[in-house]
Amino acid sequence: MTRALSLDLRERVVAAISGGASCREAAKTFSVSVASAARWSKRARDTGSAAPRPFGKPLGLVLLPERDWLLARIAAAPDLTVRALRAELEIERGLRVGYGAVWRFLAREGLSFKKNAARRRAA
Repeated sequence: MTRALSLDLRERVVAAISGGASCREAAKTFSVSVASAARWSKRARDTGSAAPRPFGKPLGLVLLPERDWLLARIAAAPDLTVRALRAELEIERGLRVGYGAVWRFLAREGLSFKKNAARRRAA
């Protein structure tokens, strides 16, 4: 994935546009696209900074409304796998989520499946 152009370059382009240059002139001077120059200038006018927004989607708490059900289900069947829990969410609750979403929910709740002494081999 590509990364955002530097804030220094963005600020220089915005300063040139604020100083009276057109978006096309500033874009040509700094070797960036006209669309980028216009977008940076608009962002600077709207927010006061031409800094890039964070990449990717914010990780929402999709499973938060289902927290009580999930915790009760895990208490009822503590050896339930993440994939099985995901399948139950889809079948019983009608909620399609990824494996990672369930895993992150369990990690946030501090839940993990640890093997107990009864499952170990005889020494």
